[in-house]
Amino acid sequence: MEDDKTQQEKSELETLEDQDTTVTATPESNNETKPLKAKGPKGMGVLFSKIAARLNIYLLAFILLALIALIIVFIVVNSGNNQQAEIADIQTQELTQDAIDDLTSNEATIGDPKQLLTVESNAVFNGQVLIRDGLDVAGPIKVGGELNLPGITVSGTSQFDEVLLNALSIAGDASIQGTLNVESNLSVAGQASFGGAVSAPTVILDAIQINGDLTFNRHIDAGGASPTVANGGSAGSGSTVTISGTDTAGTVTINVGSGASFGNLAAVTFAVPFSGNPHVVITPVSSSPGTVNSGKFYLSTRSTNGFTIASATAVSSGSISFDYIVID
Repeated sequence: MEDDKTQQEKSELETLEDQDTTVTATPESNNETKPLKAKGPKGMGVLFSKIAARLNIYLLAFILLALIALIIVFIVVNSGNNQQAEIADIQTQELTQDAIDDLTSNEATIGDPKQLLTVESNAVFNGQVLIRDGLDVAGPIKVGGELNLPGITVSGTSQFDEVLLNALSIAGDASIQGTLNVESNLSVAGQASFGGAVSAPTVILDAIQINGDLTFNRHIDAGGASPTVANGGSAGSGSTVTISGTDTAGTVTINVGSGASFGNLAAVTFAVPFSGNPHVVITPVSSSPGTVNSGKFYLSTRSTNGFTIASATAVSSGSISFDYIVID
């Protein structure tokens, strides 16, 4: 019976050895376990299976995150190196004597767009200078000759000693601290407001409106065209009338004819009609007091077109004049 059991254990051991597995034998003499390792490809597979069993999903996730972090760090470092390389490409180049000698030729190119040219000393250009791109000037600009610009935009305050302009258009407000001298005509389309006195040898206005008092330091000369005059039927046969002056003021002279009676003596027609019935004041003027006192004179008509001088009684023969003032 024991022989059969021993024979069966040997048979199982041989079977396990043929499958390249590890067999553990337990001797009766002691309790130590000694692994029996089989050599071959199947033994390596068992080893890998044991290692994989010890790994878990959390460890794999940690390794994956570490790899991603390393990739990101590599990309950032590589990008920074590229930017530093581009910045390092722009270098400062000094203008050497050889480069100055090259400028004496018809056309010369110094450096490239990625380089910066620095001129430490003063530079004088006898010919024209063309700048294809923008011009930035850190200090003041001093121009000894004429400055020709197709257009100029000034954002700050500008100071000019003398400016000659063929045409000037100001879209906004303009403030002039000194004297404004206009040698030609001045045309103002809108209203004009003056805070001080206005001095002009001649002022020609189509209309004037004065809100305050009007003061004349000299005479008032009423200009304009002269009105016309015609004798009235009461001036007598052979009478004549003349007028001198304007629509505003003047003198009417009547040479009384024979058979004069009371009524209209002279009719005055304005050169330019008034907008409304004007105020007319007449004063008889004569070298003969008897002629003036022989009748009572008045205005028989008054309109925008003219006025008529009349007498309440018959006038004596002779000459009589009337000064008139007309105010609208």
